[in-house]
Amino acid sequence: MGMTMTQKILAARAGVDHLQAGELIECGLDLVFGNEITTPIAIDEFYKMGASRVFDTGKVAITPDHFTPNKDIAAASLTKKAREFARAMGIKHYFEVGRVGIEHALLPEKGLISPGDVVLGADSHTCTHGALGAFATGCGSTDMAAGMVTGRAWFKVPQAVRFNIRGKLQPYVSGKDVILHIIGLIGVDGARYCSMEFRGAIDSLSMDDRFTIANMAVEAGAKNGIFPVDAHTTAYLQEHGAKPGTVFEADPNAEYIAEHDIDLARVPLTVAFPHLPGNARSVAEAEGMNIVIDQVVIGSCTNGRIDDMRAAAQILKGRKIADHLRCIIIPATQKVWRQCVTEGLMEIFVDAGAAVSTPTCGPCLGGHMGILAQGERCVSTTNRNFVGRMGHTDSEIYLASPAVAAASAVAGRLCGPPALENGTC
Repeated sequence: MGMTMTQKILAARAGVDHLQAGELIECGLDLVFGNEITTPIAIDEFYKMGASRVFDTGKVAITPDHFTPNKDIAAASLTKKAREFARAMGIKHYFEVGRVGIEHALLPEKGLISPGDVVLGADSHTCTHGALGAFATGCGSTDMAAGMVTGRAWFKVPQAVRFNIRGKLQPYVSGKDVILHIIGLIGVDGARYCSMEFRGAIDSLSMDDRFTIANMAVEAGAKNGIFPVDAHTTAYLQEHGAKPGTVFEADPNAEYIAEHDIDLARVPLTVAFPHLPGNARSVAEAEGMNIVIDQVVIGSCTNGRIDDMRAAAQILKGRKIADHLRCIIIPATQKVWRQCVTEGLMEIFVDAGAAVSTPTCGPCLGGHMGILAQGERCVSTTNRNFVGRMGHTDSEIYLASPAVAAASAVAGRLCGPPALENGTC
């Protein structure tokens, strides 16, 4: 039996010719990273192991991004601990406030991820980096510590689910709609400890679309999400100074436990209702329910890239955010923030009445920059809408794309761009 993309990458980094699902293996790591929440715990474990240095100062990254800038003394203390450790170890990839970004947007932007890499991150959305043809998965802080010490980690080789992509997206539909549609189709455990491998007509998906889709693979229970390398990938790698890496392709006789055909032309504008990413419905259906909202968040590791900012600006240009509503826009990195300025997007956001933040995960995890009160509703481009995720346990989060979030901000209720433009929402 042949191997999937993921199995080939793991076999190469384990130094074996062949792997099959279910095997336990130990692999070399190309990048180990964490943030200011997960790294301090890993630091404690690092020293408990008796370690005095990391395995490679160029293959460890620390990114303070969840409470950036620090929201309170506790957050400041965590960041200080991570900062001092990075300095003591000589870690080359520590990103300070003002040069930081949300880790899953920043690390590819800095050229630190390449095809064929094995990437271990102490954050569940590490699977984002599979958009570049890498095996990338989240871990706990103890595994991060072991990775920093040894440069290795053990894995159970995952089974795979294949998604056959065809067609082209309709206007306003994006990668966020695709992944919400898929999770709605297979459920939040539909790819549990599997590799979600996307094949077929992926050339119609931008790199930002792919990052978004891979990012939310974990919301279907997946170990990782991964895309094959094509001309778009190569162009992205070259633009960001990344190494070309090693390109792996699935064998024709690779084994998949399930296959799903996804016609992009049939994917509607999609929203996930509370309180699961798999509670997906079409935006058209939601519009008839008159869901009045209190807040909109456009940003996060899922949807804070430049394509996302442009999609929001396209809707907000010349319009005003509803009077009763607050809209918070968070570019994922300083580079994206600056590009928004250069392209005039910031002016559009401010003129519409939005608040624009420095890069941070803040509201996504209920950290800061947009906490919800009891009974409040938010349309958000983030990745999770669990009970209490953004604040009070009696609040609601509706996951959507930047275009839908921006249209909802103007309408004051859950609304898609076509309905906004037609005056029916």
